[in-house]
Amino acid sequence: MKFTKPAWVMHKGEYSSKTDHDTKRLSIFSVHVHPDGSRIATGGLDAKIRIWSTKPILNHASEMSNRPPKSLCTLSMHTGPVLTIRWAHSGRWLASGSDDEIVMIWDLDPSGRGKVFGSNEVNVEGWKPMKRLPGHESDVTDLAWAPEDRYLASVGLDSVVLVWCGYTLERLRKLDQHQGFVKGVCWDPVGEFMATQSDDKSVKIWRTTDWQLEAEIRKPFEDSPGSTFFRQFCSWSPDGAHITASNATNNKGFVFIAAVITRGTWTSEISLVGHENTVEVAAYNPHIFLRNPASPIATSNICSVVALGADDRSISIWQTKSARPLIVAREVFERQIMDLSWSWDGLTLYAASSDGTIAVFHFDPEELEGIAPHSAQEQYLHKFGFVPPPTPEGFSHGTHSTNAASASRITPPPSPNRAQSQSQSGFGASNGINGAEHINKLVAKKSNKKRVQPVLMSSVPSASTSRSALVSTSALPPSAGLGSRAFQVPEIPRSRQASHSASPVPSPRTYDADIEMGGPMDMDVPIDALDTSMSSANKGKRKASVLDTPEDRPSKPRTLGGDRPRETVAVREITSTSLVSTRPHLFEGANLLPVPPLLTFLSANVEGSDFVFEARNSEGDGATEVTFADGKQTLWLDYLPSPVLALTASTTFCAAASQDGSVNVYSHTGRRLMATLSFGSPCAMIHGCKLALMILTASGQLTSINVKNVASFFPPTSVAPLLSSSPNCTILSATVRHNGAPMIHCSSGIAYTYDAQLFSWTKLSERWWAEGSDVWQGRQRANKDKDVVASIEGAIGSTNISAPHKERPTWWNTALTLGHLESKLHAAKALDSALEYKQALLIYARKLADEGFRAKAEELIKELFGPIFWRPGGRDDSWTPVVAGMAKRDLLREVLSVFVRSKTLTKLALDWQDTLKKASSDDQL
Repeated sequence: MKFTKPAWVMHKGEYSSKTDHDTKRLSIFSVHVHPDGSRIATGGLDAKIRIWSTKPILNHASEMSNRPPKSLCTLSMHTGPVLTIRWAHSGRWLASGSDDEIVMIWDLDPSGRGKVFGSNEVNVEGWKPMKRLPGHESDVTDLAWAPEDRYLASVGLDSVVLVWCGYTLERLRKLDQHQGFVKGVCWDPVGEFMATQSDDKSVKIWRTTDWQLEAEIRKPFEDSPGSTFFRQFCSWSPDGAHITASNATNNKGFVFIAAVITRGTWTSEISLVGHENTVEVAAYNPHIFLRNPASPIATSNICSVVALGADDRSISIWQTKSARPLIVAREVFERQIMDLSWSWDGLTLYAASSDGTIAVFHFDPEELEGIAPHSAQEQYLHKFGFVPPPTPEGFSHGTHSTNAASASRITPPPSPNRAQSQSQSGFGASNGINGAEHINKLVAKKSNKKRVQPVLMSSVPSASTSRSALVSTSALPPSAGLGSRAFQVPEIPRSRQASHSASPVPSPRTYDADIEMGGPMDMDVPIDALDTSMSSANKGKRKASVLDTPEDRPSKPRTLGGDRPRETVAVREITSTSLVSTRPHLFEGANLLPVPPLLTFLSANVEGSDFVFEARNSEGDGATEVTFADGKQTLWLDYLPSPVLALTASTTFCAAASQDGSVNVYSHTGRRLMATLSFGSPCAMIHGCKLALMILTASGQLTSINVKNVASFFPPTSVAPLLSSSPNCTILSATVRHNGAPMIHCSSGIAYTYDAQLFSWTKLSERWWAEGSDVWQGRQRANKDKDVVASIEGAIGSTNISAPHKERPTWWNTALTLGHLESKLHAAKALDSALEYKQALLIYARKLADEGFRAKAEELIKELFGPIFWRPGGRDDSWTPVVAGMAKRDLLREVLSVFVRSKTLTKLALDWQDTLKKASSDDQL
């Protein structure tokens, strides 16, 4: 399992976009994953919906390269905090609920990209408000789409449940039998029932055939807390057998549980026990699981996986075949957990918190044993024999279907031809045949050309507007090929978007509508629901425009050498004396490090992208060439006077080190970022990371340069002291961090860095700690970018030679463990590794608490707290409020929470907690 908390997923304060350093995180109330797993949507206190790409969250290389972009879109039509968001199962629509009492349905807008009004943010893709669903008289707290998106249910603090048609988005039912705030709703995967949970301490089960009450469950909630808790999310298992409901208790309210309600009997005999505070959120994995994968699909062989989030800031994951949780993650957040969402593949769990962050748990398939495909779930659900009402004629959500005829239709805009009385009230009982909703077809009128206007709130159709208002405000996208027939849309290839989308909202541009709607829109993160093939009957029907003429099409930008394909060269070592050393007498006897062999071809990949930086050395009298390529195409090239020995490429620059001791630094467009560097000695090792470039010459001189500022991080220094520390010591690797700190790994089992403030080499880690430290991780694999100190220890540990067992003094392990942790803190600080610094600090605090070392603990507290009356720019500049990019006093809060649970440091921690609280309140005055 991989765990991550992407710091860039956030809802910002009102003015924080201009001052990122002082960014204030606002609460995130809801998170939901798109059915194809490509993006997530979050709703927050800033009254905005933000859509994020998931690839940078799950793939570190993608995160570093910002490909695809992290933030895809910001939606800001709500006037109050967005409390709940849910993607439709088809992936085409997004529903949101807010404390402005409105449910909003959003649809993809191919022309909606661009700068967000009133901020510096840019929308990579556009989503437009398709329809407003008014009807609630207070905050909308939860939403849920029924199977196949047949219905949409919304619940709120007005104690009402509203059921909307999933096709026309008109109100079908108002259920008002709850006596308290309704805070959770979920659908039976079979489609037969709907469950709602309320502060009236009940879960009600409703039949979807007649919307009458099937059952009411009260027992697990009799002693539950009242309406002080914001969330009460329930979830239905994918096999239809159970509902897991939050905010339940046992033992007269003293034991917090999640109640598991059994289908049919509607009783709760099973409890999930272990959380130390109220369980607020429950979310089932969308897959069914087989107890024995080798056995056939049967009730006795099926189980489910459910995740719980509680007010104790912990998340637990349970499998119904086991009495104990699979995983318990404690103190994941600083505040309560607000929402949980599983990806459709069942391998990733997203969690949101009111502290303004999200957490992501990504599992390997082997970790979730017995996971079955969705086809197995569909096969199993047939046993219930429930037949839902037929789909209204002319409507389909276009979910994954192999039938070309059905796949060529998507849901049209809401019909303006519904009866006026039902349009206004939404609670009419007039259904069509067999209980289906009576729905009229929408007819699109032919229009030659239309100048469209910006979207206003009044132009967004509302489910409660009258028929005449709908007709006047629901401007339809023009289409030369539709005529007067029923509104049907052909499936659209990935490179195009649904230009005639299921929306009556005009496009916010003033282009020729025919050109705009037929033109391509490349998406950085394509949506699978739109990745379909255009039917042969509709091919070639887009209106021709002036852009279709070959001479007017935009040509590819011209670059130096960009007109030739990328060539492959055999890699051979060049042994010609005329090329190997042009002036050998300059370097004889001066080399501390070996010079790399001269090769015919070298390459360096740009992390997280397909870009590659290459060099070609001629074996004869030909020129030395460097190229920058993307896939099979050369983007630019350059020629150098001396053969290239080594290359490096980062996300911002690339550099080539030549045999004559020179180094050329280029941008990704081929522009030289600085004058050619000359070191007087060939390069032995070169490495780049973001804006930092490190060159280590054969003579032993190390230089670290900030490429952006064209300045050195510290004066050039020699590595000779490192090599003289032990006989026959060699340098195994030399790399650089983004802050310019070099990392030198020696064969002696020691890793060094250079401290620019101390003007001295310092040890990052060494094999010595493995002799007795309890926290040595020498054999553990680690991410080289995120867990840099752990990766250093892993490299040192991999060369470890086991020593015979020796008798050790009494305090040996304790001394080495504390020493190792203190050394690790300094290493993480030097390498600017914030996460590792925080982890090491908390482990160090627990060790001090376990041992009861009060003096060390008090000294640590004072170092993190600083002067009591410290102010920025004051006289006392010896103390800095930040370490490794984190506020020291924020770290102190977590350290004190560790100390307060110990047996010996509780009083000390409580006193300092009071002092910290007073200091924080004084800072806010």
